[in-house]
Amino acid sequence: MARPIIIDTDPSPDDAVAFLMALGSPGELDVIAITTVGGNAPLAATTRNALKALELTGRGEIPVYAGAHGPLCRELATAGHVHGADGFAGYDLPEPKLKAADGFAPDAIVELVMSRPEGAVTMCCLAPLTNLALALAREPRLAARLERIVLMGGAHGEGGNVTPAAEYNIWVDPEAARAVFACAAPIVMIPLDCTHKALTSKARMKALRAVGAPHMEAFYHLLTANKRFDERKYGTDGGPLHDPTVIAYLIRPEFFGGRKVAVEISCDALTRGMTIVDWWGVTGKPANALVLKDIDADGYFALVIERLGLAARR
Repeated sequence: MARPIIIDTDPSPDDAVAFLMALGSPGELDVIAITTVGGNAPLAATTRNALKALELTGRGEIPVYAGAHGPLCRELATAGHVHGADGFAGYDLPEPKLKAADGFAPDAIVELVMSRPEGAVTMCCLAPLTNLALALAREPRLAARLERIVLMGGAHGEGGNVTPAAEYNIWVDPEAARAVFACAAPIVMIPLDCTHKALTSKARMKALRAVGAPHMEAFYHLLTANKRFDERKYGTDGGPLHDPTVIAYLIRPEFFGGRKVAVEISCDALTRGMTIVDWWGVTGKPANALVLKDIDADGYFALVIERLGLAARR
């Protein structure tokens, strides 16, 4: 039976690849909703991008709920320098005819999780954790109801990508991240230490484009343009394909390796958003997350290309 999932996202191309990949995996995953949040771009843009990607692939049956415009108690800092002002720089997808569903994303998360049996729903978090933190605050029983939370965010030995200490998703709303990591639900954290081992090399992008479907051509251009920032920054062949690791982990956990450790979130000025990962157990604190550092990058990209290719309605 397919696992019901909610995908919480701020769509740049990586995010869209992730949720379309999930839609291309109906045997394993049942996408019951997509929830959007202000992050890589403002909320109106991230919601529109989710609708654009769904319309491109003919998947208008998936409800999209718009959520928080910005962090719990800070101003939103978008990533326009990476993804463009609208989050989808590099390819002009048509304006969507699809509309967002009625309702506020945190309320939808509560309703969708609490209306199903305990342990049924997995939260897939590809963005700042504001929506989930708000949902947990509104319904204290939510954490115990979830099967688990799988999130792309944080960093350990790799260092941050927005400050020396912090990865973007956690940095944007560290108070929300702190609430989520303290909620006692099972958490799988996929940090930069893992995603930086999975690069959109020219050979991998050529294989993606070779599938030939219109949506694959669109994502070839979106990802090629999007990863130029990382290529300039790191001097690599391609850039990290971050967010689809969440979906890949649910489908092929054997592609990944890590350990259960204690993770805390810094909200201090100097280290804001730092994920303090007790890799060696020196604090004696109980583990609250499975932190993944290793990935079979070739297997991962083969899976991404396969399932993204299957996302479109025929």
